[in-house]
Amino acid sequence: MNTTANEVLQFIKENDVKFVRLGFCDLFGLQKNISVMPDVLPDAFEHGISFDASAVRGFSDVARSDLMLFPDPATLTVLPWRPGPGRVVRFYCDIKNPDGTPFSRDTRYILKRVSEKCEAMGYVCKIGPECEFYLFKTDEYGEPTDITLDTGGYLDISPLDKGENIRREICLCLEEMGINTETSHHEQGPGQNEIDFRYSDALSSADNMLTFKSVVKAIAARNGLFASFMPKPFPDAPGSGLHVNISLSQNGLNIFRNKEHGHSNVAESFIAGILARTPEITLFLNPVCNSYERFGCFEAPKYISWSHQNRSQLVRIPAAMGERMRMELRSPDPAANPYLAFALIMAAGLEGIETDLKLPGAVDADLYTADESITGKLVQLPGSLEEAVRLAEKSAFVRKVAGEELVSKYLTYKKEEAAAYAAAADKAAFYRERYFRII
Repeated sequence: MNTTANEVLQFIKENDVKFVRLGFCDLFGLQKNISVMPDVLPDAFEHGISFDASAVRGFSDVARSDLMLFPDPATLTVLPWRPGPGRVVRFYCDIKNPDGTPFSRDTRYILKRVSEKCEAMGYVCKIGPECEFYLFKTDEYGEPTDITLDTGGYLDISPLDKGENIRREICLCLEEMGINTETSHHEQGPGQNEIDFRYSDALSSADNMLTFKSVVKAIAARNGLFASFMPKPFPDAPGSGLHVNISLSQNGLNIFRNKEHGHSNVAESFIAGILARTPEITLFLNPVCNSYERFGCFEAPKYISWSHQNRSQLVRIPAAMGERMRMELRSPDPAANPYLAFALIMAAGLEGIETDLKLPGAVDADLYTADESITGKLVQLPGSLEEAVRLAEKSAFVRKVAGEELVSKYLTYKKEEAAAYAAAADKAAFYRERYFRII
């Protein structure tokens, strides 16, 4: 909508804005915010707004607790679901130290750096997420239950699908906020839904992902429901994925090609780089213990492999033409911090281009039913958070992209989480207490 501070301030003045939310993302993908009054905004643009970083998990200790939020003018959006009179707007912010230098654990800054490297190499990366979630009924106190909104299945319609009006409201709300949705439908699980929004540059796409989750939860709550992005709410039903569609352009031309025309060498190296690094970055794509219940069933991958159109693969090349030609990474889930996830995925692909990595042959088989003679030759994704931590801890690549400070802090928390899970007698209760309400 607006791209400069002066334009933003004029919009605030002319549109009866009474509250300004300054949003950011913590290390683990949870959105935080602080509200300021409109007359504080000029100072926020120039000097930032301080907050207690020691109270944000994974940020700072009490000895160095001050960090500053600087709103990004380009991210201004009105929150349509907030009641009037007086509008509420939101910005996403860059996080800086008191001396004005970037905060090393600001994952939005990390994604910016990778995007700048991509552009310096002569490429533009576009990302389009496909995100799934479950809708649950609430009790008389407004607390979430484990009863899903409906018992519908894939692409069902009303009356089996009771979520169509909720999805419609979500899509209209996102449209008001400048986010164009492309498709929405009932997914395979009972009460499970999917909404896909149009691809964009990596930073905007990560911002949109945060907005999407907040809108889904807000609209669900307004309708007396609860939305959960927990990766695997039910052991015997499909998990919720965050499929990441990626295309790469050079000189305005998409370097991906469909099967009939073959692939460009650059596109193949980009895919090969992502395949090669996925095991060690899985901790950040699938960051909670519950994430690993999802792999290997209901169209979630288990092996490091790729193919055309095949939904049993880690990477598939969807049937598409023209600007929509792309690759799809199918392992991530909605618990991921989108800035960190997109940064690591992009960096892996760019490394593949830099090293001219060769793409292994396609695995044109259904890997859920394939014989051991096929699956036995493939590398598996990590089978638990503990295994993913071990792989990330040994990765020089992860430290190069995300920084030593961030990785060290992230690993500390995730080791504690994995240990707590191992000690829990009731795994289902652990999942519900740790993830169901939060993610």
